[in-house]
Amino acid sequence: MNKVYIDGKSLTIEDVVNVARNDYKVELTKESQEKVIKARNIVDKFVDEEKTVYGITTGFGKFSDVVITKEETKTLQRNLIISHSCGVGECFEEEISRTIMLLRINNLAKGNSGIRLETLNNLIKMLNKGVHPLIPQKGSLGASGDLAPLSHMVLVMIGEGEAIYKGEKMSGIDALKKADIEPVELTSKEGLALINGTQVMTAVGALTVYDAVNLLKTADIAASLTMEALNGIVTAFDKKVHEVRSHQGQIDAAKNILNILNNSNMTTTQGEIRVQDAYTLRCTPQIHGASKDAIDYIKKKVEIEINAATDNPLIFPDTEEVISGGNFHGQPMALSFDFLAIALAEIANVSERRLERLVNPALGGLPAFLTKKGGLNSGFMIVQYSAAALVSENKVLAHPASVDSIPSSANQEDHVSMGTIAARKAREIMSNVRKVLAMEMLGAVQGIDLNDNKGLGIGTSIAYELIREKTKTIEEDTIMYKEINKCEDLIVSNIIVDKIEEKIGKLN
Repeated sequence: MNKVYIDGKSLTIEDVVNVARNDYKVELTKESQEKVIKARNIVDKFVDEEKTVYGITTGFGKFSDVVITKEETKTLQRNLIISHSCGVGECFEEEISRTIMLLRINNLAKGNSGIRLETLNNLIKMLNKGVHPLIPQKGSLGASGDLAPLSHMVLVMIGEGEAIYKGEKMSGIDALKKADIEPVELTSKEGLALINGTQVMTAVGALTVYDAVNLLKTADIAASLTMEALNGIVTAFDKKVHEVRSHQGQIDAAKNILNILNNSNMTTTQGEIRVQDAYTLRCTPQIHGASKDAIDYIKKKVEIEINAATDNPLIFPDTEEVISGGNFHGQPMALSFDFLAIALAEIANVSERRLERLVNPALGGLPAFLTKKGGLNSGFMIVQYSAAALVSENKVLAHPASVDSIPSSANQEDHVSMGTIAARKAREIMSNVRKVLAMEMLGAVQGIDLNDNKGLGIGTSIAYELIREKTKTIEEDTIMYKEINKCEDLIVSNIIVDKIEEKIGKLN
């Protein structure tokens, strides 16, 4: 059985993907179990002593000055969950629900939250047995963490809410019964420990970052196919050009494209047909490379966050301190995911401009709209329209969420991050980028056919054959969305990247 061991400090994005998509099971390390128990002992001590500590013996937010008695602690925690379950809109996909649970488990495993080990084990059982809470996408301000969506996760733990189990939607209590899991009765600090954190925004962002790495490789492949369709000049990708600027992403993009195009008979050199290409061809390494560098930065930030303690208050067992701070504030992720949105949007921007060069005879020299019988046939005319619409939509979505804030909890929480909105927008943009790249690739292979294919590069020949296994050269007008969807399916499956890497080595 494939398994990821949880210790609160060494989870990777690759681990996240394996749990989210490949059904890896999770298990707490012995060390993390001991830390959880040690922190819980501090909570129990303070409750027994009736010490005034935020979130343990007090209310929440503006009610932090309201003292809660020992007898009321269970009611307090249940009320917290049911009152905070205010998420709205469509629910997250199951893979994101799994990721949310995983990240919350890892956060709690650090031993700074004060949850009981049996409660944490309940969440682990849900993840391992495939009980996936239905978590609405909207309703989080990103500080105090992702309160509303995480509350929907906890609803199922206490036998409320709704879940998906084995592909079927049902009540939370029915899902638990079918999976042979007992609901939990939360006690002091536990409700707050489960919902006060950044795990929803980070879950969405982590999967998006992982997918973005592969999507940038696909963008290099798409650009390479367009280079061949337009007899692009490869001289501009000479490593000497990029090494004197020294940005690693730019160097990597240029290297990728040269390796993909190696042995091509469809590309040219400087002065052979023309002296230089337009920016969207010539500057591809600079444009793609900047996004690669951005994604590398964001990936590092996400890897910090998935191993961070982000709830409040935090418990430090060695000194028996409980400190109320602000690690739930999503600003580090909000800025990162806004950056991710912009970096991805630019990939669609340049891809659509390359598509325009393919369909515009004044720019690329190919038959107008990539059809031999223009007028009778529209060819790829409206494919470019659709790409342009997606690019324009991305520009709206790329507006930073993190520059906005709105006070909440009677101005006790007077600056919030909007980090979950930033993550969701970045994921929506990525979906649009995939579609634009699919349109470019479909147009590029059509252009290659119209330009009398004289032999493609080592990498592009693989991409071409995979696309042509699913699509045919378009001689007469056809229903285009079906062809676009076939190309997008190839991108989602990552088979083009995988097959090229098998042949020429890992792309950067």
